[in-house]
Amino acid sequence: MLSDRLAITIPLLPLAVWIIWLGGWVYALVVAAVLVVAGREFVRIFRAGGHRPALLLVMVGAPLLALTRFFRPADLSLVFVGLIVASLVWHLADFENGAPASGTDFVITLGGIFYLGWMGSYFTMLRALPDGLWWTAVLMGAIWLADSAAYLVGRAFGRNLLAPRLSPRKTWEGFLGGIAGGTIGSAVLALLWRLGAGPESLVDWHTAGLLGALIGLVGPIGDLGISMLKREGGVKDSGAVIVGHGGALDRIDSWLVAIPVGYYAVLLLRSLTQK
Repeated sequence: MLSDRLAITIPLLPLAVWIIWLGGWVYALVVAAVLVVAGREFVRIFRAGGHRPALLLVMVGAPLLALTRFFRPADLSLVFVGLIVASLVWHLADFENGAPASGTDFVITLGGIFYLGWMGSYFTMLRALPDGLWWTAVLMGAIWLADSAAYLVGRAFGRNLLAPRLSPRKTWEGFLGGIAGGTIGSAVLALLWRLGAGPESLVDWHTAGLLGALIGLVGPIGDLGISMLKREGGVKDSGAVIVGHGGALDRIDSWLVAIPVGYYAVLLLRSLTQK
C-alpha cells in the first residue's frame, strides 16, 4: 500500500540524505551493508527454485567487491580471482556431497556476487566523483521520482500491460509516466538546489532533466530483471526487511541498473562541458 510505503520512507529520508552528504567510508559501509542483505535475498530466491548457491560467498563477496573498488581498486583483480576460485571450490565440494546441479549453482553464485557487487559499486563511484554529492543527489532523486511517478500513473491510468509475464501490474502508461516524472522532477529539483547552493551545485535544470529522462528509461530494466528472478523462483518479494517495501533487493532493483548507466552519462556530460 502507498500509505505503508510513505510511513516508512518519510522517517528514513533524512537519515539517507545525511549519509549521502557525509559520503566517504560511512557511505561506502552503508552501501556494503545493503548489499549484504540483498545478497541474502538473492540466494533465497534461487533456493526457493531448488538451486543451491553459496549464501556465505554471495553475502560476503558482493560487498567485498564494492568495498575493494572504493578503497583499494589496485587489488580488484586479486579479489575477482579469489572470489571465482572460492566459488568453484565451494561447489566442487557441494557436488561431492550430493548436490545435483553444482555447475548451475556455481554460475548463480558468481552471478549474485558480480551483479550485486559490481553494479552496486557504482553507488560509491558516483559519490566519489568531483561534485559527486550533486550528481548523486540528482540521480537518486531521479530514480525515486521516476519510480513514484510510474507507480502513481500506472495505478491511475494503466491499461496496457508492459510485460505481463514478468510483472503483471506494470503498464506502458506507468512506464511513460516514470520517464516524465524523472525528467520534470529532476529538472525542478536542480532548480531548487541551484537556488539554495548557487553555482556550487554545477547541475543545471536541463542537464538534470536529461539525466532524469535516462533514469526513467533504464530503471525499469533493473526492476524487471529482479522480477524475472522472482518469477523463476516462485516468490512474491525478495524479502520483508521493510514493511510495505518488500526486501532490500526489491528496493534497489532499478537502482542497480540506473546508477551505473547514470554514472557513465555523468562522465560523458562532464567531458562535454569541459571541452
